[in-house]
Amino acid sequence: MQYGHFDDLAREYVITTPHTPYPWINYLGSEQFFSLLSHLGGGYSFYRDARMRRLTRYRYNNVPTDEGGRYLYVNDGGDVWTPTWLPVKADLDHFEARHGMGYSRITGERGGLRVATTYLVPLGENAEVHKVTLTNSSDVAKQVKLFSFVEFALWNANDDQTNYQRNLSIGEVEIEQLTPSGGSAIYHRTEYRERRNHYAVFAVNTPAAGFDTDRQSFLGGPYVGFAEAAVPRAGASTNSVASGWYPIGSHEVVVDLAPGESRDLVYVLGYQENEDEAKWADPEHQVVNKTGAHELLARFATPAAVDAALAELRQYWTDLLSTYTVSSTDSKLDRMVNIWNQYQCMVTFNMSRSASYFETGIGRGMGFRDSNQDLLGFVHLVPARARERIIDIASTQFADGSAYHQYQPLTKRGNNDVGSGFNDDPLWLIAGVAAYIKETGDDAILDEPVPFDNQQGTEVPLWEHLVRSFQFTVNNRGPHGLPLIGRADWNDCLNLNCFSTEPGESFQTTENQAGGVAESVFIAAQFVLYGEEYAVLAERRRLPEVAAAAREAVSVMREALLTDGWDGEWFLRAYDFYGNPVGTDTKPEGKIWIEPQGFAVMAGVGVGHGPEDAEAPAIKALDAVERLLGTPHGLVLQYPAYTTYQVELGEVSTYPPGYKENGGIFCHNNPWVIIAETVVGRGERAFDYYKRIAPAYREAISDVHQLEPYVYAQMIAGKEAVRAGQAKNSWLTGTAAWNFVAVSQYLLGVRPDFDALVIDPQLGPEVPSFTVTRRLRGATYEISVTNSGAPGSRASLVVDGRPVEGNRVPYAARGAVVRIEATL
Repeated sequence: MQYGHFDDLAREYVITTPHTPYPWINYLGSEQFFSLLSHLGGGYSFYRDARMRRLTRYRYNNVPTDEGGRYLYVNDGGDVWTPTWLPVKADLDHFEARHGMGYSRITGERGGLRVATTYLVPLGENAEVHKVTLTNSSDVAKQVKLFSFVEFALWNANDDQTNYQRNLSIGEVEIEQLTPSGGSAIYHRTEYRERRNHYAVFAVNTPAAGFDTDRQSFLGGPYVGFAEAAVPRAGASTNSVASGWYPIGSHEVVVDLAPGESRDLVYVLGYQENEDEAKWADPEHQVVNKTGAHELLARFATPAAVDAALAELRQYWTDLLSTYTVSSTDSKLDRMVNIWNQYQCMVTFNMSRSASYFETGIGRGMGFRDSNQDLLGFVHLVPARARERIIDIASTQFADGSAYHQYQPLTKRGNNDVGSGFNDDPLWLIAGVAAYIKETGDDAILDEPVPFDNQQGTEVPLWEHLVRSFQFTVNNRGPHGLPLIGRADWNDCLNLNCFSTEPGESFQTTENQAGGVAESVFIAAQFVLYGEEYAVLAERRRLPEVAAAAREAVSVMREALLTDGWDGEWFLRAYDFYGNPVGTDTKPEGKIWIEPQGFAVMAGVGVGHGPEDAEAPAIKALDAVERLLGTPHGLVLQYPAYTTYQVELGEVSTYPPGYKENGGIFCHNNPWVIIAETVVGRGERAFDYYKRIAPAYREAISDVHQLEPYVYAQMIAGKEAVRAGQAKNSWLTGTAAWNFVAVSQYLLGVRPDFDALVIDPQLGPEVPSFTVTRRLRGATYEISVTNSGAPGSRASLVVDGRPVEGNRVPYAARGAVVRIEATL
């Protein structure tokens, strides 16, 4: 069952009913100001940091769900409704929500009145702007009263939800009934007198007939919900002034409409900062200096200004998305590659894992591991910002090569609450830096001075950070020569040194029995893959001895994978605290885990002589994945799932069978197997795996999948789950980056290397031909592929009319257009 459809030409997903199985959201903003917006108007806004600079409130775990957002109540001659359906839930004659690239448009119609609202965060602005268009489609004149609504958060989102003994007494606002640009504005200034230099503004571009800034006054009492709000039903604001309790922003606007007439309004929710010496317009009475807000409101005083901002935003995305495009006979493939996968990669770049409808934005910041992997999916879009992100990430590393697992985006400091000890983290820095240099050729980044733990005076070249990353794994190995796992490796729920029996303990930060024995086969595979990248970087820096030593260490680790890391038919997952194997056929549960099967083959371990080499470890492992982990909804993380708590394994065994890391389909690691299948030349199976989890291919089963059919989810319930096929945790997941890498660089087969563009498509016969256009280092590459899809076949290339050996095309000069014909 579907609840909407793709509009590929407009680059929008069109939701045609408010009754989706779960709120389907979009992200507004691409720089410093961001908003989460559901198709029902729910969500919230923040500046840079979802925890420390929250502008508006949103209540997670609420019943009913998705209560709280930016609402516009309509009183049409006593008929009260909301065009977003929520919160009033009055039946609508027409409903449509269009989620686009950084903007959304929600339209509701009832009783001959259509209200269409376009929401966006304009480029270069720290504000969410709404253009509201009212159209009288009836044959009688109407006088319509509109009541806007936002509820202000008291900045620190965690404190805002917990410290009520203080927070219910400190709320403050200022009201400006006529701004210099001719509208009305409400200013949220809680703690501005004491410790803050920032405030929020919520304004409309026309003089308001009334206002409210106190939530209880607007709702009509402490036992009234948003759906029954008193002010819209009474048809008149109360002009309340918040003093403590719950500050809000609401304007009453009266609009007269002749039959067929339309009228536009503009609402602005913005964030402003003042220098300490310029905080006050009137220091004696402590009136906020509103100069910045007045300038903002003047820039969006007209609907035409919003239209221009939207056009600029759309052009921005047109330019970004033209960096990599494909044209094929498969419309689902094209829309994922050309639009939605790249868009999601940019959102994960901005948010990491911090703010979604499943992450409140208060518990975690930017992830070291997460942000490095996200680089792989967005570096081609905004390489300059990728460079900045790399420096930020590396600055949280410690001198021994380990790193803070997370850092806060506002301060760029490591998160002490979580700390360090995740032993895969260091190697991801090598992956991110290598991807950046392959994309840009900017080897100079390796000379950039970067501190350890953000401590001034500890700066060393970024290259030295990579040296420490590599050596950390070399220096932290266990009895089998495999890397020690620490608190966890990529799988945060595999906690082999935790042994938690106390409620409330964090599995990830508890090490009750750390002993230098528990080892990770996954990190071993990661070391082989990124150790080779490190060696190439060393050669580029004219350090042949370093490169040779690195390759020797990689060779030793490769051998350890094929001996102590091998179970006979697949790779082991780990060795636990007691030295017992994890992920072995000798155990009744958790026999095989997906991560090392994909990553080891990605690293070229045991690949043999092609897809027909049945004795090659890579083929054996991948065939075991298909046989034991495969489902119609993707590949489960491990099988069979654990049915009892295994204290020596940690959090992974706490989930019900088939969910999350316990036998769920963790979409982040499915691309590793997709890539692995292309490595051994089985493109048809790789493409089949891709389609099982790619959201556009799952749209027809949205009633099962439940989450957005335009972006990846972190997890889909596995074959042992009660609700197999149901997705959870959409948007902010490394699935986005890795799936874009898988489809763009391995299935379609166009991937940058250090000195050449590699053309190596492996898609199977289902798509017999396609064309990829790739902008890279100032040149444009037009690649036409004729695809037999035969197992093991590799492309032969003709470049600008001349056949070439191999699959590498040296980079062209800036401004050049290179035409490549690939046949396989």
